Amino acid sequence: MRTWARTDVGLWQYAALCLLVLLAACDSLPGKPTPDERPLRPEQVVDFDQLYGANCAGCHGAQGQLGAARPLNDPVYLALTGAARLAQVTAAGVPDSLMPGFGTAAGGSLTDQQVDIIVNSMLTRWGGGNPLQGVSAPPYAASTAGDAQRGATAYATYCGGCHGADGKGGAKGGSVVDAAYLGLVSDQALRTAVICGRRDLGMPDWRGDGRPMSDQDVNDVVAWLVAQRPGT
Repeated sequence: MRTWARTDVGLWQYAALCLLVLLAACDSLPGKPTPDERPLRPEQVVDFDQLYGANCAGCHGAQGQLGAARPLNDPVYLALTGAARLAQVTAAGVPDSLMPGFGTAAGGSLTDQQVDIIVNSMLTRWGGGNPLQGVSAPPYAASTAGDAQRGATAYATYCGGCHGADGKGGAKGGSVVDAAYLGLVSDQALRTAVICGRRDLGMPDWRGDGRPMSDQDVNDVVAWLVAQRPGT
């Protein structure tokens, strides 16, 4: 009986040893990816091209231009907005607009580190130095309220030549009073478009053709555009 017990224990030890050998061999099975070949978890991605392509390119364009939303590949826009505001918008989104928050706190998938990678890489790749250095540009946010009546005059002076006298489109620009467009775009997005233009579409910034708009001109044109919204 003692011999049987010793033999039984030996068999169990042998079986356990074989199992350990088989488990160790699993890591070298043909076709199994190595640790470097295994896909990263979403929160582990730190490559700008991957992060931008998965989260931003669908609206802002593959190279930051020619998307449905404003171009991000624009040195004037990046300098005007600044890193802190860009990070806030990327992480938290813009209320009452189509820009969602991509940060985890807003229900998105991007970590704070990934948001910083996107913002810092845009500034490095597309910032073009500091295009506003020595330039008196209107501030990103409105400093005073605009006046729609004055805005009609300012629009005719600075914008009507391209977008038409009534804003419904002209020889060089499309409609800026389209109900769907105004219903979807935020007031700040209108202001940003007036200041920064659309570099990818040939629309100049607030400096135009040598007649720069003042901060009040920008405020007033935005007020006029807002007044064209359905229900306003």
